[in-house]
Formats: sequence, C-alpha cells, structure tokens
Amino acid sequence: MTRTLPVDPRSPQPDVISRAAQCLRDGGLVAFPTETVYGLGANALDATAAARIFAAKERPADDPLIVHLADAADLPLVASDIPAVARTLAAQYWPGPLTLVLPKAASIPGIITSGGSSVAVRVPRHPVALALIREAGVPVAAPSANLFSRPSPTTAAHVREDLEGRIDLLLDGGPCPVGVESTVLDLTCVPPRVLRPGAVTIEMLRAFLPEVTSGRPVPRPDRAPASPGLLDTHYAPRTPLTLYAGPPELRRARMLTEVTALITRGARAGVLVSDEDAALFRHAGAFTVALAPEGDLDTAATRLYAALRTLDAGQVDVILATAITSDDHMGAALSDRLTRAASGRVVTVH
Repeated sequence: MTRTLPVDPRSPQPDVISRAAQCLRDGGLVAFPTETVYGLGANALDATAAARIFAAKERPADDPLIVHLADAADLPLVASDIPAVARTLAAQYWPGPLTLVLPKAASIPGIITSGGSSVAVRVPRHPVALALIREAGVPVAAPSANLFSRPSPTTAAHVREDLEGRIDLLLDGGPCPVGVESTVLDLTCVPPRVLRPGAVTIEMLRAFLPEVTSGRPVPRPDRAPASPGLLDTHYAPRTPLTLYAGPPELRRARMLTEVTALITRGARAGVLVSDEDAALFRHAGAFTVALAPEGDLDTAATRLYAALRTLDAGQVDVILATAITSDDHMGAALSDRLTRAASGRVVTVH
C-alpha cells in the first residue's frame, strides 16, 4: 500500500518532509514533485534501495538514473574530476532543469550508472524536492515516477496510476510547473553534447560552451548510456501515435482525411492538436485533446504528458498528433518527447 501525504509545494511542512526523509534513509522509495516531473527517489548511496527503483518501474538495468543533490556544493559527494565549466553552469542554472554528466565518484554504486563510469547529476528547483533531499542528508537517485517508457507523471494522480502499491510513499505537491524532463549535458565528451533537450536550451548553454553540440551518440554495446531518456521509444502512450508535420492547412487536411477514414472503418480516433484546431476535429467525431494555444510552447510542455494519458484513458485505437517543429525555447524538448512517444512515426505533408 502506497501512503500519500499532501505537502505544500511552496512551504513544505517539516513533519511531512521528516517522515519522507526517514523513509529514504531506511531504504524506502518516495515519489515527490520536482519542477520538471515527479521523481521516484531512493538513497543514491544504497545499491539495494536503487534496485527497488528498477523493480518498481520495471526499468531495464541498462538505463541509468539521475542523482539529485540539494546544493551544488555537494557535487564532490557523487562526482570526481569536476571541470571548472561544471561549476560555472551549476552557478548559473542550479537549482534548475539542467543535468550534468560527469565522471562518477567511487561512492556511487554501479547500479545507479548502469555500470558506466559517469554519473548524471542535478539540483532540482522545487521547494519540496530540495527540502526532502536536504533533510534526508544523502544524494537521491530519482528517475520519473512512472512505469518504464510510459508518459512521465506531472501530477500525483499520474504516479498513483502507475505505481500504486509498488512504492512506499508519495508526496502530493500538486502539478509540476515545467512539465518535461531536464536538459542533459554530457561534459565527459569533447565537444560537450546535449543528450536530451529541455528547458535549458542549447542556445543558453552556448553562452558558456560555444562548442557545445547536440544529439544522441551512436549506442555502443561496450559502453553504458551516459543518461536516461535516450531510447528511440520513450514517454509513450499505450495507444499507437503518429505525428503529422507540414504546412498547417495541408497537415490539418491530411489529419481530417485520416480521421474520417478511421471512423468510417469503425475505429475510434484520438487527436492531439492546438486549442485552435480542437473544435474542427471534435466536429469530425474524433476524441480530441487540446494541447495548448498555437505557439504557446510553455503551456504545451506542462500539458503534454497529461494529454497523452487522457488519450490513453479515452480507449482510442490510434492517436494522431500535430508535430512540434519549432526549435525555439521549449520546441526542441517537445519535438524530442513527441517523436519518441510516436516511436519515430512522422508523416510529413507537402
């Protein structure tokens, strides 16, 4: 049975935080809000506790975990050979949605890094997460608090949907304000590489690292991944999803044609589109979820995973969604998440 404790997201109650911190120190699993998504935390120095994360999430052992700290000053607890630029970036973006990949310290069990020599680390920007890690007194390993490959949880209800009975404690601090996972920057390679886009964009990083590049490295069977979230299929609803890209009028017409054909065949079509397009697809008979006003990428980010879960709950046979093609601000992060939620299925209309 998973115990849920409400917690004030702005001013966490000390007694609630104390109970959750004791659970972590005792080897338990605690789900808690961060500014990005809900994390599933365990003592990062305890290999047995970390193994419980993999079991609860049904996560493969070759997908490493991100370690969360309460303060950048604690970096030497989990990382070694820390370059000066890491401290510069930490001073600029921590607490916040930036994860740095660094050489790991000997204190970090191999299960955390999937046997690799580097560790992914960040300091979250959420009062509940910071209070919990500080009170626990240990680094906290915390992937997203969901079943492996499912859309990440941005509310406590999403956590319960996936992990009820699998974890010890859930801190319900309301919805997560950012809505997509942190940017991951690998500082162990030359040039440094953004492995996963997020709210800290590559343009922001270039102010400190002009040579930074982006894109997932080619997988090597002899080397563990440096970061979680690098699989071709991830963040995915159970229902098959296809993205549609191209000029708005052509893309909209193609999606309407597909929806009509599906409904004619007796299939139930789900659609994920902008607020402006939602009425059109509802009128066509599709189970429609409006993601955000056109071009409002921040709102789209906060709603994305909830929208995918709503479409799954609608028991549709297929999902058609508008692709995000902008690279501005949150555009790269949203495009990355949607493309992998669709397992790369993108129809480009000309």
